[in-house]
Amino acid sequence: MIQNMKLSQFQFILPKDRVAQEPPRWRDECKLLVLDRKTGKIEHRLFKDIIDYFGKGDTFVFNDTKVFPARLFGKKEKTGADIMVFLLRELNREQRLWDVIVEPARKIRIGNKLYFGEDESLVAEVIDNTTSRGRTLRFLYDGPYEDFKKTLFSLGETPVPFWVKPHVTPEDRENYQTIFAAHEGAVSAPAAGMHFSRELFNRMILKDIDKAFITVHMGIGHFRRVDVEDLSKHRTDAERLIISEEAAEAINRTKEAGHKVVGVGVTVVRALENNVTPSKKVVPADTWTDKFIFPPYDFSIPDAMVSNFHMPESTMLMCVAAFGGFENVMHAYEVALQEGYRFGPYGDAMLII
Repeated sequence: MIQNMKLSQFQFILPKDRVAQEPPRWRDECKLLVLDRKTGKIEHRLFKDIIDYFGKGDTFVFNDTKVFPARLFGKKEKTGADIMVFLLRELNREQRLWDVIVEPARKIRIGNKLYFGEDESLVAEVIDNTTSRGRTLRFLYDGPYEDFKKTLFSLGETPVPFWVKPHVTPEDRENYQTIFAAHEGAVSAPAAGMHFSRELFNRMILKDIDKAFITVHMGIGHFRRVDVEDLSKHRTDAERLIISEEAAEAINRTKEAGHKVVGVGVTVVRALENNVTPSKKVVPADTWTDKFIFPPYDFSIPDAMVSNFHMPESTMLMCVAAFGGFENVMHAYEVALQEGYRFGPYGDAMLII
């Protein structure tokens, strides 16, 4: 068994041009690398072939969070300096309070006012420091809440990470979202779910493959740099997690019947493992989770996992390696680089069975 995993063990060279800046034309026609975690065998398929590995009674578990336009650009009062505000979460609806990250943080202090929009019609005041880059903003808007939210989001852009593409386009508002996104609250897309098309969902129905939906409002913690070599000392950001009774029952029923539970993405796998009993049952929840999974880890719920290809030294890669086996997954990443697979949220996919 692997012990004392180190950050440096998850390093590999990823050429910049291997990070996909755009999704494939059709969601379900990206490449799919299939890894058998018991044998280490690798197959190369198209994503739409994924259902060839599953059958009647198996259940795919999806994250139905919805990405909102979280990145705003504005000006600082008096100096007119350009600032970027990244909305993380709403703290108080009535008082219009938001938890945000600001850039450049060193210039943004308590009491400063920030202006947004070409006519600078939306104003926010900095009322607290939360971290070195984190601030609490109060938006100064007197109208109805619905009008405020509409105004705020109209000024924001889709938060596709800058390391994916430097300039966001209008098409990203749809592309950086799953087709089943339902509950607003994420600032990062559950990328593994973005490969599923309506046609693929229909084919799943024809094969009697079931679906269950949970909600994990993804933050930017997944992309935050791990700055400790000893992974046991790393702490992740907490994320809101909601598992309904209906979803828990569907997942438990699948396990009891001896069928497969497929976790679509790292967020789903973490959520299922966060809310499991000693008897290996998923329990309903409305909570926050900062669960961090890295090798070695004994999984209780998922029998298979869908994932994109992640960045070097990322917590998402660590979770995938815990599920597929460290040596298996790192070898699969070498093969993916050799075979021209694309990395990142708009890239290709991996199925571990």
